[in-house]
Amino acid sequence: MNDKFYALPKEKQDRIINAGFKVFSKNSYRKSPMNEIAAEAGISKSLLFFYFRNKQEFYLFLMKQAEELTTRYVLASGSSNEPDIFEMMYKSLQAKVEMLKEYPDMSSFALKAYYEDDEEVRDEIRKIVEPYTKLSTNKSLPKLNPDDYKEGLDLKLMYQNMYLASEGYLFQMQNKGRIDPDKLLKDFRKLIDFWKELYLK
Repeated sequence: MNDKFYALPKEKQDRIINAGFKVFSKNSYRKSPMNEIAAEAGISKSLLFFYFRNKQEFYLFLMKQAEELTTRYVLASGSSNEPDIFEMMYKSLQAKVEMLKEYPDMSSFALKAYYEDDEEVRDEIRKIVEPYTKLSTNKSLPKLNPDDYKEGLDLKLMYQNMYLASEGYLFQMQNKGRIDPDKLLKDFRKLIDFWKELYLK
């Protein structure tokens, strides 16, 4: 817990977090200078080092923030309590869209960090992302009524296919640069409607 940083007003915390997300998402870990992050945040480099001992600590802090923010927004969406699998996935994406409006470079940062190979941060990053790289993570089959779906449909395979397709779509959009949250949501609504037509009776 970084008490000095968390003692700041949320607006200032977010400025520093977003500055880190932005600069690190554009460059490798090694080529992202702390003075550029400080300038983006509107603070001095020395003040940034007052909150974080070094670049490594700040980088790993940002990765944990990305993980925690995603969990917080998705839980707040109520998607886990949604009985309709299609609306559950849509609510989950809505939560991520709201998060991207507040932290626009977070997804690009997380994607770049996932592939970061600098020895200063590589092993710690792997520890953070490892649980999310397993196929079973977040893909366990929700309670579904087979009578609602077309006869003979493998519901587990259907759900995993939809999950991987939605993750692949997000990955594709992230690779194109900063995501347009409203377009993403509109496109995903079309995809949800397509799945409903394809799988439901």
